[in-house]
Amino acid sequence: MDIDYAIRKDESIFTEASSQAEIALYERWERSNRLSMMFIKTKISASIRGSVDQHDNVKALLKATDEQFETSDKALASTLIMKFSSMRLTNVRGVREHIMQMRDIAAQLKTLQVEMFEFFLVHYILNTLP
Repeated sequence: MDIDYAIRKDESIFTEASSQAEIALYERWERSNRLSMMFIKTKISASIRGSVDQHDNVKALLKATDEQFETSDKALASTLIMKFSSMRLTNVRGVREHIMQMRDIAAQLKTLQVEMFEFFLVHYILNTLP
């Protein structure tokens, strides 16, 4: 169906003097762009759709959505760092579970490109124990 054609190729411009082949390429791009936009708009949740500007071009919509989530990643990293730094061992759960939870947060931060040295991580976790 070539739905991704508009993502892969730039919009072709045609004029009155354009050949049939150029007009066909534009129509192919326009159909692909329209189908891609409809598909994306139906699959993205309403809360995300509302926070992203309206676009007529699928490439511009994808770029705007990507930029929206880039800032969300920063907010998530900040939240995880605050959670990591405020964790302390309580009597309710065991030492093993505490360590595993802190390692899990460190792994999530690593995927968000916030790296911690293993040496620091071990010492920090040990300092959160009573």
